Amino acid sequence: MSKHVAVYCRVSSRNQQTESQKPDLQRWVDAYAAAQVIWYEDRYTGRTMDRPGWKRLMYEVESGRVSKLVVWRLDRLGRTARGLTALFDEFPRRGVGLVSVKDGLDLDTPAGRLMANVLASVAQYETEIRGERVRAGQSLARKRGKRWGGSDPGRLLYLSRDQVDLIVDLHQRGRSKAAIARACGVSRPTVYRILAQHDSP
Repeated sequence: MSKHVAVYCRVSSRNQQTESQKPDLQRWVDAYAAAQVIWYEDRYTGRTMDRPGWKRLMYEVESGRVSKLVVWRLDRLGRTARGLTALFDEFPRRGVGLVSVKDGLDLDTPAGRLMANVLASVAQYETEIRGERVRAGQSLARKRGKRWGGSDPGRLLYLSRDQVDLIVDLHQRGRSKAAIARACGVSRPTVYRILAQHDSP
């Protein structure tokens, strides 16, 4: 069975582009790829591994058709330490190498595996710190009497987990902010706030 090099690009939403990642990845391909190269792409949050392009890629990995996976940075694979470290264990078992171009990392080496786990922890730390900053800013705003997302003057709108998930899902499907606000019964500033908290490009 012939194997190929898989190149994976990801951004967090349909409004963002993967073009900034592709020149570095193409340079790696031109310099090092000795086998067929297949590109996979997602415009989807890194907080879940349930992404269309990623699922196609993992099907190929599990079928034994991938020799190496190349990404721009490790956080393009995902943004949770648990998800990333699981991949770092699975890829060597399946004989799949992993290269992160911007991180200068190659999972085929002991030093690369150590660095990969450190970077996975850093990615999760950055996500958690970003969330803490958002919550601290909201707390300070409430103390100063600031209101947002309310349909009645002076009323704060607290969203359920289902509402937040629906806002993010509709955004990933390419719906406009105004359409999302109407569908979820919230204001456009609330939609912007939820999307800003949810992930980074």
